[in-house]
Amino acid sequence: MQKIANTNRRDFLKIASLAGGGLVLGFNWTNADGAAPVMEAGVAAAPGVDFNSYLSINPQGIITILSPNPEVGQGIKTAFPIIVAEELDADWTKVVVEQAPLDTKKFERQVAGGSGSIPHSWKRLRVAGATARQMLLEAAAKRWNVPVSECSTTKGVVMHSASKRQLPYGELASEAAQIPVPADVKLKEIKDFKLIGSTVRNVDNPKIITGKPLFGLDFYREGMVFAMLQRPAFGYKLKSLDASAAKAMSGIIDVVTFDNNVAVVGKSTWQVKKAKDALKIDWEKADALESTADHNRLFKEMLDSSEATVRRKDGDVEAAFKNAAKIIKSEYQCPFLPHNPLEPMNFFAHVRPDGVELVGPTQTPELARNETAKLLGISPDKVTVQLTRMGGGFGRRLKADYVLEAVQVSKLVKAPVKLIWTREDDMTGGSYRPAVRYRFEAALDAQGNIIGYKLRGVGMNEANATRQDNFPSGAVDNLLIDSVYHKSPITIGPWRAPVTNFLAFAEQSFLDEVAHAAGKDPVQFRLELLDKAKQKPVGEIKYDIDRMKGVIELAAEKSGWGKKKGPDGKLLAQGFSVYFSHRSYVAQVGEVVMQKGKPVLQKVYSVADCGVVINQSGSQQQVRGCVVDGIGHAMYGNITFKDGVPQQKNFNEYRLIRLAEIPEVEVYFVQNEIEPTGLGEPSLPPAGAAVANAIFKATGKRLRSQPFVEQDEFKGVS
Repeated sequence: MQKIANTNRRDFLKIASLAGGGLVLGFNWTNADGAAPVMEAGVAAAPGVDFNSYLSINPQGIITILSPNPEVGQGIKTAFPIIVAEELDADWTKVVVEQAPLDTKKFERQVAGGSGSIPHSWKRLRVAGATARQMLLEAAAKRWNVPVSECSTTKGVVMHSASKRQLPYGELASEAAQIPVPADVKLKEIKDFKLIGSTVRNVDNPKIITGKPLFGLDFYREGMVFAMLQRPAFGYKLKSLDASAAKAMSGIIDVVTFDNNVAVVGKSTWQVKKAKDALKIDWEKADALESTADHNRLFKEMLDSSEATVRRKDGDVEAAFKNAAKIIKSEYQCPFLPHNPLEPMNFFAHVRPDGVELVGPTQTPELARNETAKLLGISPDKVTVQLTRMGGGFGRRLKADYVLEAVQVSKLVKAPVKLIWTREDDMTGGSYRPAVRYRFEAALDAQGNIIGYKLRGVGMNEANATRQDNFPSGAVDNLLIDSVYHKSPITIGPWRAPVTNFLAFAEQSFLDEVAHAAGKDPVQFRLELLDKAKQKPVGEIKYDIDRMKGVIELAAEKSGWGKKKGPDGKLLAQGFSVYFSHRSYVAQVGEVVMQKGKPVLQKVYSVADCGVVINQSGSQQQVRGCVVDGIGHAMYGNITFKDGVPQQKNFNEYRLIRLAEIPEVEVYFVQNEIEPTGLGEPSLPPAGAAVANAIFKATGKRLRSQPFVEQDEFKGVS
């Protein structure tokens, strides 16, 4: 078993020993020192025989499968081993899963982001399992002196039906490892899958439920010190510092500065936190100081900019609008959003003369390693990165800023350092979902057909605020999509389902507006556009028309679209939305009822086409989590700025969706044999529009900005 922390014998109770020398260790939670428990990387197992980078089998038949990608709650630590175990024909009850460290020689794309892990590794993982299985088959055939073609496998056993002989994998492991690695192996037919597509519990569930150390905040190293930072607000720099009171406090080792940051270093988090609060710091203006009111005004003005970058143009847009029977025009805007993972940013760093050790929660371990090497002027192979499970990330941990902070503090104090952000640090000093504003225009002919479409997006810091090739591009003869951007000192970054998290709301809400103006059913309106795109495509189409139609039709069927009645006998207020992102297709229907004159969301139907579903349990929860995240932030999320200073610092000021506000979410998957596509993000983008369109159906009020609870249209419903 590989450990990711040094152990102290006083902190452990020896429970039992296993064949092959493995140990199972339990924590002594009553240690008088009160130190945090040491963290172990995985379940103890006897040494095994390595078959490839992903798996080993020991003589007792225990199969250890390494999961190389960061686990951020998306279930990848369970899904990857399921794929390997399927092709291996393993007995899942004998599978041990361990988190692999960063190793760019053995693995590719050790990243959690963009819903790309499964699509990238699908075939690699299958081949890894199938290769080991083939080697086991050949070893058994050789021992029995029979043709390999007469042998088969099931649940960790090789069988020879003709002679009724069988051997467990453990007994064959050493011999199989000597077999030359086959250059080509046959993969299973998807129809023959037994483990993939079933319901499998998350491999970390026992540790999560019993509170065993798994996360970055759990990590402890004997002799390490703790650090917290005071960072400047956006647009400010450090002018002066009086740290005398902080340095005089119990447990404080030092106060150091770097890059406009002030770091307090001490023996415990509580002592460091109290000392941080005692710092006396003066900040001075270094850049333009921005406020939310400035953004709102500026973004409106930029919609009329003459310097927009054209992203896509089809047909003669000017003529289409000039000859239109009706023109619909609307603007949509969203605020900044913090990421707010349950586990704030934290990382362990030990800068030594011979190299650097990094341990903690990161979505991009290779970036953490490379940026550390660049900062210190050393070779990347002098930096090791061990991954812990993450208590959320949502794109925030794609960056390495908090890792580099830990590295710099460790270098300055010449000690192993555990850097921890407070919740206030996490919410006010982080990287935000950027504020965006969109203007949509649609031209209709006399029959209500859409003949022209315009979209302009105002984004931030050179980012393209649009997705110019997404639906309805390709379905409208005359189309113009362009964008402009505002450069801001406020740091921005990917937030779950980047760009599309709000763009989908705006696009799908506007399409509902157009359907309403045309006097057409919203679902039928979209299907007609897709039919047109298939029969007479305009320009390049980068989405699969049939797959999008498939989720639309299934969502309409499962929700009883346009037919479902409430307790009062009247049709329920339903809202529709569909979106393609991260290679997957998701359609959703929201149902709203009026209670005491207010719209209340009671149910969401979600239909996803993400290809082959790896784990029903994990996939269902992925979709539900996306829906809750999407509707929660659409309805309540907002962080504002005044002169560069974030105004919401903790959850008492920043509104999240509450348990009683979460609707029932009914999830369906399109059954097909398409290779898996993304799932950690695609179900979030359509959620907001499904709700907003249902609210319009119930109240006649259009919601064009987020969060909904702050809009006059929402407040005015009675």
